[in-house]
Amino acid sequence: MPPSAVLRRALLALAVVALALWTALTTQPRLGLDLRGGTRIVLETQDTPALRADAEATDRALEVLRKRVDGLGVAEPSLARAGENRIVVELPGLRDPREAAEVIGRTAQLTVHAVTGTAAAAPGGRPAADGSRVLADPDGGGLLALAAPALTGDGVKSADAVLDTTGGRGWTVDLAFRDGAAADWARLTGEAACAPAGDPARRVAIVLDDRIVSAPAVQAGVTCGAGIAGGSTQITGGFSAEEARDLAALVEGGALPLPVTTLEQSTVGPTLGADAIRASALAAVIGLACTGVFVIVVYRLLGLLATVALLLYGLLSYAAVVALGATLTLPGLAGFVLAVGIAVDANVLVFERAREEYAALGRTTAVRDPRRPLATAFAKAWSAVADSNVTTLLAAGLLFAFATGPVKGFGVTLALGVLASMVTAMVITRLLADAALALPAVRRRPALTGMAGLGRLRTRLARRAPRLMVHRRRWYAVSTVLLLVALAGIGVRGVQLGVEFTGGRDVQYAATRPVDADAARAAVAAAGFPDAVVQATGDGGRDVTVRVAETDDSAQRRITEALTKTAGPVTVERDDLVGPSLGGELRTHALLALGLAVAAQLAYLSVRFRWTYAAAAVVAMAQDVLLVVGLFAWLGKPVDSVFLAALLTVVGYSVNDSVVVLDRLREIRRTGTRLPLADLADRAVAQTLPRTVNTGMGALFVLAALAVLGGDTLTDFSVALLAGVVLGMASTVFTALPLTVTLESRAPKPPARPAKPRTSNPTGAVV
Repeated sequence: MPPSAVLRRALLALAVVALALWTALTTQPRLGLDLRGGTRIVLETQDTPALRADAEATDRALEVLRKRVDGLGVAEPSLARAGENRIVVELPGLRDPREAAEVIGRTAQLTVHAVTGTAAAAPGGRPAADGSRVLADPDGGGLLALAAPALTGDGVKSADAVLDTTGGRGWTVDLAFRDGAAADWARLTGEAACAPAGDPARRVAIVLDDRIVSAPAVQAGVTCGAGIAGGSTQITGGFSAEEARDLAALVEGGALPLPVTTLEQSTVGPTLGADAIRASALAAVIGLACTGVFVIVVYRLLGLLATVALLLYGLLSYAAVVALGATLTLPGLAGFVLAVGIAVDANVLVFERAREEYAALGRTTAVRDPRRPLATAFAKAWSAVADSNVTTLLAAGLLFAFATGPVKGFGVTLALGVLASMVTAMVITRLLADAALALPAVRRRPALTGMAGLGRLRTRLARRAPRLMVHRRRWYAVSTVLLLVALAGIGVRGVQLGVEFTGGRDVQYAATRPVDADAARAAVAAAGFPDAVVQATGDGGRDVTVRVAETDDSAQRRITEALTKTAGPVTVERDDLVGPSLGGELRTHALLALGLAVAAQLAYLSVRFRWTYAAAAVVAMAQDVLLVVGLFAWLGKPVDSVFLAALLTVVGYSVNDSVVVLDRLREIRRTGTRLPLADLADRAVAQTLPRTVNTGMGALFVLAALAVLGGDTLTDFSVALLAGVVLGMASTVFTALPLTVTLESRAPKPPARPAKPRTSNPTGAVV
């Protein structure tokens, strides 16, 4: 590479690293609720006879909800429309989901009425044809007959909760009216002031959602016909501070243009979020350290430089996440850590190729300039690196498109991690390696570079190459048996779908002492939930997880009371509620995402390779997916959106492994050798097996750390990926390659057209 090109690359890399460092130090990450604690609610607007729940009406409802949330005093709330008729509300720090759902989800239609007298019977609170109605008197316990509304909540300019320290009325809500509404208020109170003292007609009723919250009588000092000027009044009713604030938030926010229903509700305690951050950070440090040590032991100087590049990869990917304002969730942290394995893969591909090129050049030539085999390795490995990373990006893109909530964050961080890994491996590692290999001290010690030998595994394979493709039927039989076992698990044990796919409630409680799972299960069953799934988890069994089909808050309260009697005081650490309609929709999206993942991989590989190669890789990938699902069925572990993230990552990993080996097989065939395809496939396996093993080890270190330290959610995620990585490496050798050989023998590639001979014209130019 010319010195000017090297200098340009070095300056560009230095600028990127400096910018990433500055971004990481100056920008605070945006943490998801599962990391910082709080409540997440998904609302769905409903059609009314007068208004359809389209995007425009939902946007108006969103603005009303925003005003209400501001009135709750929640720090940094997040509200966004999802689709035409859904609103996602995130309330960090708010631990009581019932309070949040009750306040923000109410229609909150405020009206002010003149009282016409008392009534003997109430017509269900519904307004008559002329707008009049009969409602319960909050003060006297009787019934009040109300005239048509004289004022609505649209006329309220502001509403504030105020503690009345002088009049002794406790907490009240002070209302200020807009100009036109202020005149209506004066006229209404002026008419009421004309009635004698003690007459119900002297009262003014303030109604919220068909309930009279206050019906004060106009004071004696108010002049008949003049009314109360100034455009303000107070709502009294013996409110507590919390009730006054909630009422003020509802009134000031105004009425929702459409009724809303709660589809999903999740609550995470801040302690649980802090524990998740510590566990994930520790897993990242341990995984990176183990991976770095392993790479250094195997590849020596190049491994050391790759480890430095890995650290820079972490910096670049984290800076990209915070710079884009992406929400960092618990699965997102897992995707961030998992991309370490992808970064290792790119380096291992290059280093193994560099060993081959070093041996092909001969020791003398390679020692004279060790940068030559490395440059050739980068050029030849680019195709495999690009193909393997594109397949993972396809899976990440599908996660972003079809997943919801935290799993969407996993797709974002995984995609950013893949892009950062390509930059660090193909640019930064190369710059560091070129600089190091140019040193005379390194040239005098070729063994130090890590390229001077093929490695023990490859040396052994060179002496005795495996004859795997001869036994293709044997591998087909083994694969069939494994698939039958997995399908038996799915059929016999069944797939235990998580609450988010079926609808229901999943609550995690923290107890002050260890909890006996059988006693907790009996207590929950006695409370009226015999079909509930109760598990004792956590440190010393102090955490209890309860999954029930009921989705209302009263069910959660009864379970909490039952556990308190059995296990002592318990606190809610996480509360996930999903409506059955949303569960069915998420289930459909999950199947659609998996189907599109298979189709996208098949389409991409068919373009990059022959259809026979693509079909073999996709069949191996589908086998891996079924085996992982079967494993979870036999283990009785829940299949939820986090598992979906793991499954789609398995799709990317499986195809990643197959692509590398198939790319090498295609390269060997292009050399023009006349050896049988089965022998060429064996040779491709032997040449790429060190890369497969070394890359897999790098990923296994990280996943093992997540499985041990990541908590219940990340443990299941890591188990699925551990199984997927191991199965992916095996399926490449024992399913994808044998199937490729079989398909190629039945549909051989047509012979290439001979190239036209090149002749020279009189001027000497080649044509």
